[in-house]
Amino acid sequence: MLAVLDYGAGNLGSVSNALRKLNISHEVTADPAVLSQARALIVPGVGAAAPAMEALTSRALDVAIASAARQSMPVLGICLGMQLLLSRSEEGRVPTLDVVAGQAHRFEPGLKIPHIGWNQVRYKNGRLLKGLEDEYFYFVHSYYCAPEPATVAGLTEYGIEFCSALEQDNIFGVQFHPEKSGEAGLELLRNFWRLT
Repeated sequence: MLAVLDYGAGNLGSVSNALRKLNISHEVTADPAVLSQARALIVPGVGAAAPAMEALTSRALDVAIASAARQSMPVLGICLGMQLLLSRSEEGRVPTLDVVAGQAHRFEPGLKIPHIGWNQVRYKNGRLLKGLEDEYFYFVHSYYCAPEPATVAGLTEYGIEFCSALEQDNIFGVQFHPEKSGEAGLELLRNFWRLT
């Protein structure tokens, strides 16, 4: 069973619909005990880093995510969920989960923020984007991830070249929304499930 984390800041309906379309057994949950029994975990995210971290810590879900990561459970962070996997975020200047070394930064002034719409993800390496080299995915975000270079799995241009997908052992993150990205997004979710 795949667990989809419900911490009040996720695009749960769309993620769940996409997984149903793929016939992937899943449970939307905020229960750390359920998370510990899952084969894989998706951390979705829409909103701001500070309140999201507050919601996670108030329910001990930060500990559950860190435990899943340490036990080699495949974990996929989507959009804000990817940013929360890093060490810190400039949004609210808060420490985040520190599962992957790096920070989330706000786009520089002069760019239209948030970055909304379809953009290309250039494949760099890793398993999650295999077969999806240079596909277009749907983005909605004002901050971007700057993880350790070795973890960068995909790159996208929006004023600057930024990390739009990361991969570190059993930890994966995408800045875009696969659940809103048509067939390419469904294939990415299928790839993630295959990794379990």
